[in-house]
Amino acid sequence: MNNIQNRNNRKGFTLIELLVVVLILGILTAIALPSYLSSVNASREGAANTNARALASSVQAKAITAGSYDTTLADYATDMGGAIPLNPCTGTTTGYTITDTGTTCTVTAQAGSNCGTWTPLVFTLGYQGE
Repeated sequence: MNNIQNRNNRKGFTLIELLVVVLILGILTAIALPSYLSSVNASREGAANTNARALASSVQAKAITAGSYDTTLADYATDMGGAIPLNPCTGTTTGYTITDTGTTCTVTAQAGSNCGTWTPLVFTLGYQGE
C-alpha cells in the first residue's frame, strides 16, 4: 500500500511524455525553418536592390552636375549620407558595381553568398552630356 502511495505522489513527466514534446518541437521546427530562411533571404535581396537604386540616384545626380559618370564607389559616400550602405548579400559596403559604357551607366548590387541564388536588379542610367 505504501508503494502505491509513493507512485501516485510523484510529480514530473515520464520519459515518453518528454519524447513526445521533443518530437512535436522537432516537427514544428522542420516546417517553420525553411520558410523563415526564405523570408530572410528575400528581405536581404530587397534591401540590396533598394540600396542599389539609391546609389543609382546618386550616380545620376552627380553625372548631371559633373557631365560624366564616376565609377568610383567611394566617391558617393557623401551623397549617400556619409557612407555607402551595406549590401546585406555580401556583408560589405563595396558590394555594388558601377559600370560606365560611355552613353549609359549601370548600377548593380553584387549577389554575394548571404542571399542564396538570386539575380540582382540592374539599374541603367542614361545621360547625354553637353
